Amino acid sequence: MLVQDLIDAMVAVAPLHAAEEWDRVGLQLGVPSRPIGGPILLTIDLTEAVLGEALKMHAGAIVAYHPVIWNPLKALTDATHTERIVRGAAEAGIAIFVPHTALDAAPGGVTDWLCEGLSAPVGQAQEGVIHGDCRGLAPATAAQPGREVKVVTFVPSDKVDQLRNALGTAGAGGIGNYRLCSFSVEGEGTFMPLDGAEPAIGQVGRLERVRERRLEMVCARRSLPIVIETLKQFHPYEEPAFDIVELVPEPIRRAGSGRRLLLDRPVTIGELGDRLKSHLGRARIRYALSGDDRPFRTIGVVPGSGGSLKDLALADGCEVFVTGEMTHHEILACRQAGMSVLLAGHSNTERGYLKRLAGRLEAALGDGADIRVSELDRDCIVAV
Repeated sequence: MLVQDLIDAMVAVAPLHAAEEWDRVGLQLGVPSRPIGGPILLTIDLTEAVLGEALKMHAGAIVAYHPVIWNPLKALTDATHTERIVRGAAEAGIAIFVPHTALDAAPGGVTDWLCEGLSAPVGQAQEGVIHGDCRGLAPATAAQPGREVKVVTFVPSDKVDQLRNALGTAGAGGIGNYRLCSFSVEGEGTFMPLDGAEPAIGQVGRLERVRERRLEMVCARRSLPIVIETLKQFHPYEEPAFDIVELVPEPIRRAGSGRRLLLDRPVTIGELGDRLKSHLGRARIRYALSGDDRPFRTIGVVPGSGGSLKDLALADGCEVFVTGEMTHHEILACRQAGMSVLLAGHSNTERGYLKRLAGRLEAALGDGADIRVSELDRDCIVAV
């Protein structure tokens, strides 16, 4: 098994393009073409204790949910814990891969796992089952390199097929497994050639009216220069009219940052808290109630530190916001805006997913994969 095999499996679970722009995701240490010579260890935080655990089991790779390298490293010495961890892993030939917010955003990822527990009665959560409507607070977008722009032109009706075929050879009109995709509608075009023009139709100084077709075809941005060049070459007019329309990416409803969970049945903050404690295996969580503990249906869900998405949750009508941690002033702002807050601890909202991830990697990598969840990775904050 190569490091690239692990990368491919992780990207299939959590496509990296869905990660936040500010995040550091992907392969942080290692060479894709090198073999993985031992177990693959999964952890939320790659601490020195977890690295020691990896060294003891002769691990070949570590999937660390949180980025190990965040700020640029100026040296690899023993001066800081980050330097010691990176240097130690490099000396042992251990690759490090980080999914972080890509794993949060993906369908079936950390956020959906939280929604499974929040949407089901205590002890009845099922893998892959979310009871209620669930969608992204900030929906992800699908990469569609062949549909980034649309070229619109106007051509005499008897020349449409010729121009469509030419544009198709230049890269326009491709949608999925289909080629020469276009739309056309008939109308009337007008123009008046001026002195010096050499019109294919009509005469200088006279307004011409021509039966034309509006022809539309999509293409990739990188193909646009040759598509326009081809349009000018094969269009019968001396000066063809055309428009270039920028297309927005396709939103993916069930992926992206955070979730808006609309429960099948409303529950109180107490019941919601019990569900979360049961799902995370925690004895205590914290909440800040806005108003009375009435039954709630619309829940905003963000693993880790969710404060940056609170305004989206409020705008989307969320009555309760479930996350790991928020600042004091963020909590106050939520309560004053009428949205209660439920906090379970930053890494507590993430760590339970590692067993699920282990199963998904085992299925993707086959029987030869030795996937282990760290026994020394734990929340650094202890309640007393």
